[in-house]
Amino acid sequence: MSHQTENRLVISIVTPSYNQGPFLAETIESVISQEGDFSIDYIIIDGGSRDGSVEIIKQYDTRLKSGEWSVNCQGITFRWVSEEDTGQTNALMKGFSRATGSIFAWLNSDDTYLPGALQSAAAFFRVHPDIGLMYGEARYSDATGTTIGRYRTEAFDLEKLASANIICQPSAFFRREAFKAVGGLDEALDFVMDYDLWIRIGRCFPCRYIPCLLATYRLHETSKTIDNATLVKNAEESLAVTIKHFGWAPLTRVYTSCAIICKKSLPGVLRHSKLITTAAALACTITRSLYLNRGLHRNDLKLLNRDNFRKLLKNRLEIMTGI
Repeated sequence: MSHQTENRLVISIVTPSYNQGPFLAETIESVISQEGDFSIDYIIIDGGSRDGSVEIIKQYDTRLKSGEWSVNCQGITFRWVSEEDTGQTNALMKGFSRATGSIFAWLNSDDTYLPGALQSAAAFFRVHPDIGLMYGEARYSDATGTTIGRYRTEAFDLEKLASANIICQPSAFFRREAFKAVGGLDEALDFVMDYDLWIRIGRCFPCRYIPCLLATYRLHETSKTIDNATLVKNAEESLAVTIKHFGWAPLTRVYTSCAIICKKSLPGVLRHSKLITTAAALACTITRSLYLNRGLHRNDLKLLNRDNFRKLLKNRLEIMTGI
């Protein structure tokens, strides 16, 4: 499955960017500071930012081309464009259409790689030519870069993906052949294009988890993962993709969506009561789950465990980060 010779492994990283100036420099530096026996093909697709992001990108382009930036891998190709697009998934596909590496990944403009991340990926793929997707561990950070929790990553299990997000996107790397074979990213998706891709690759290629910290996943007010304006759309899209691929609406995903909807829909006084919002979300979950699954689904019995019950009175951020 190798696209390049073993001695010259090229890793293509795509960063979609739009008005994330406060975080962009840190993201870029986390890529171009990587050390090891591989080359980096780095592509930034900016959506026409007006917050100074383009000036930041140009600065690093100049520093790399002039030799001012010290390169500690076998070479870095740095390319970028700034133009309007139809969203993050469209930007990513634009980037991957330009990619030259045998290994693909993407790093959003507010996330970072930890030192040694690309060397870990390169070393892994060199000795596992049959693996289509590899992912490691990641930690959550806030807007200041302070660690606030750890992503709950687990060994790969395709069926487990139906009910839990066990793969952290910035810590995932995949082969060009695997990406191309499954048709790349679905541009109809705005939020869970990564989850959808993991499922499709997982059905066609072996996937592997390595217990190694590779990346940071930043949570802040404008992050699509916790932004109140997009939470319902995010949860509903996740549920729809799960039903599409697995033919099942897991209680965990139905509850997540119902909890967000109830929190948003209940009158002001009621939405501040965890007990009331939880009761409303449970009633919504039972009704909706029975409707979507046309009755009780046997796989849901596995989800009625102590860990999931403990999450009922926790908010989304507490569940994600373990705080």
